[in-house]
Amino acid sequence: MTDIPTVDLFVIGGGINGAGIARDAAGRGLSVVLCEKDDLAEGTSSRSGKLVHGGLRYLEYYEFRLVREALIEREVLMRNAPHIIWPMRFVLPHSPQDRPAWLVRLGLFLYDHLGGRRKLPGTRTLDLLRDPEGAPIKDSYTKGFEYSDCWVDDARLVVLNAVDAAERGAVVLTRSPCTSARRENGAWRVSTTNSLTGEKTEFAARALVNAAGPWVTDIVTRVAGSNSTRNVRLVKGSHIIVPKFWKGEQAYLVQNHDKRVIFINPYERDKALIGTTDIAYEGRAEEVTADAAEVQYLIDAVNRYFKEELTLADVETTFSGVRPLFDDGKGNPSAVTRDYVFDLDETAGAPLLNIFGGKITTFRELAEHGMHEIARFFPKMGRDWTESAPLPGGDMAGADYESFRNRIKKDYPWMPRNLRRHYGRLYGTRIDIIAGSADGIEGLGRHFGGDLYEAEVTYLMKYEWAQTAEDILWRRTKHRLHLSETEQASFAAWFEDVHAVAA
Repeated sequence: MTDIPTVDLFVIGGGINGAGIARDAAGRGLSVVLCEKDDLAEGTSSRSGKLVHGGLRYLEYYEFRLVREALIEREVLMRNAPHIIWPMRFVLPHSPQDRPAWLVRLGLFLYDHLGGRRKLPGTRTLDLLRDPEGAPIKDSYTKGFEYSDCWVDDARLVVLNAVDAAERGAVVLTRSPCTSARRENGAWRVSTTNSLTGEKTEFAARALVNAAGPWVTDIVTRVAGSNSTRNVRLVKGSHIIVPKFWKGEQAYLVQNHDKRVIFINPYERDKALIGTTDIAYEGRAEEVTADAAEVQYLIDAVNRYFKEELTLADVETTFSGVRPLFDDGKGNPSAVTRDYVFDLDETAGAPLLNIFGGKITTFRELAEHGMHEIARFFPKMGRDWTESAPLPGGDMAGADYESFRNRIKKDYPWMPRNLRRHYGRLYGTRIDIIAGSADGIEGLGRHFGGDLYEAEVTYLMKYEWAQTAEDILWRRTKHRLHLSETEQASFAAWFEDVHAVAA
């Protein structure tokens, strides 16, 4: 295969696991190609509950090791990406009809201590009739608990891993599905086709990583012509977005009648993100949507606890994702493990590493362990390194976002507060690249509404593989939630013209 480029590692899948592995491998000195059939994070990895957490409810299924590892990773990720990951307090109103208070308190005690918590405050008990966090809760709920976890911009977490991988030498191909992968002469011959241009590329790879998420089995069988004894269970999770209906920055976690828990989180300053559902799913992952029953389920869960009741008219938008959970034989979708499993096929000396399951919080650890699985095929590769390496934009002194925020306020006194917050939270220290030499708001170029200016669009096209208006308005940012339909249409038309000229 001397007629095509040869790389060490070819990664299929541009979600959090694939991007994390590409970054880890590139940082070890391996040559890497990552291909994604759509946009980065277009599937499961942009449709999560947007939390870096240990998984409080997993304790109920005795997943102590998973919870502990996730809690440890929570601290690592807070340190390495303080711009897109930050602490959040969660208020859990207690319902005597569901889990008893002593059991909830025991679970929270374990949650506080399993992972060696250092930065986040611990659990406290609330009097919901007196403490301000109880103000929006119905008076029939008198007792509650408050504990800590973290928020994350999930899609940006994926993109920043891909950016770091590329800056360390990896090739990132978006909208380029892997059309075939075949073993030849002790290596893989891998083909991709760009779905926008029709351009075909081929690589020879010493090892192949299948991080295709919901499509992992399809890659194993149809694309790679292999097989595996492992499988995934597809579980559908849906969320709704409504106007925020309480004061304060705290989130809420409520227990529903079916013992599932629902998160009600502050979102995009003036909105609330509510989810998720857990439903076995058998359709095409590309076609998943939130159905009417799920939307009503989430509304009912909120209305059980809050004084201000929601209606369908409050729902601004919904999104739904398919979680590719490792099939451990559990019947209840909520009980299926969120752990990950590797399946290594070493046929003919050309390894194929298939990844089943996983969760956003443990992606870095998964990537590191994945590299350990194939380490013997690359005896000269570098050591583990990601635990102490900031993601792009996260290289702030002491991982202190508040000090960084004060710095950019001094550096850009002309920039409106909301815009500084937007740039600071999404891009961290790379705000300087976006602002460039601008010394006034006009220096950011055309204004499309809200906080969207041409300078940000240019940055996203140049550095983050944004190729459509939707890439920018929904995955790289959440401008779609703050622009009118007319503004969105106007931006899409402008972007299409600009992108056509650039092409």
